[in-house]
Amino acid sequence: MSAVTSPVDLKVADEVWIIAALLQKDHPEKADFSVEEIMDRAQREKLTNPLRPGVYVHVIQHCVANRAPNPGRYRMLFETSSGRRRLFRHGDIYHPAREGGKITPSPENMPLRFCKLLDWYREWSTKAVRAPADQDPLLQLRGSGRRLWASEHADEYVRRLREGWE
Repeated sequence: MSAVTSPVDLKVADEVWIIAALLQKDHPEKADFSVEEIMDRAQREKLTNPLRPGVYVHVIQHCVANRAPNPGRYRMLFETSSGRRRLFRHGDIYHPAREGGKITPSPENMPLRFCKLLDWYREWSTKAVRAPADQDPLLQLRGSGRRLWASEHADEYVRRLREGWE
């Protein structure tokens, strides 16, 4: 397997993915990261020196799967909330215009020392964290409306609501 031999050969989107993967791997307890945390890690890693200005716009827009492409169609990051990102994983929603967009770097486009991140990512991304049914806030609402009908019949309730409509 060949690998990137020069930082200049590293694509900005691939650099962003590597940085986000390092953060996710090093901090499995965290669900996501602020844009600032990602940029700070990019500064510390020095995959390119100096840090290219395109890294920020890739973190904000170009690599974010659930944002409209402008122009990048990558699906490398997922916006969990405003200013927060994590790696994209299969099963995440994404903007339809990003269909088929690149999710991970190709091994031959990565510095050799980071190629094992791809194996880690495959395992991590298949372990989609799903809340058990008893912790899912929407599923917890099941049955919550039954008290509405306990004291009176539905027809009587509707009749009361419609009183004076004429």
